[in-house]
Amino acid sequence: QVQLVESGGGLVQAGGSLRLSCAASGRKFSSVSMGWFRQTPGKEREFVAAINWSGGRTSYADSVKGRFIISREYTKSTVYLQMNSLQPEDTAVYYCAADQDGSNWKNWGQGTQVTVSS
Repeated sequence: QVQLVESGGGLVQAGGSLRLSCAASGRKFSSVSMGWFRQTPGKEREFVAAINWSGGRTSYADSVKGRFIISREYTKSTVYLQMNSLQPEDTAVYYCAADQDGSNWKNWGQGTQVTVSS
């Protein structure tokens, strides 16, 4: 089991940047994949980015490729999502996830709101 706490959300103008953090507790952090998802009202949660256990492989949704960067810091048991060139359509609640099992993720954080104004 991995417990996750997101932070770093907020209000930013279009074209700006934010960095989300997800602090993980539990002994499994270094051995599990980590991911970021987002959700807006009335829509299903969508994949944003993921990073494997070693940090050697990352993947991104097409909508954020080239603008967002996922990374992880083992000494702090934290995964980050650097978001650049933010657009109003990036407005959503962002969720951190851990321990991918096929198409499912076993652990989720509580979410952090990101709002991008035009």
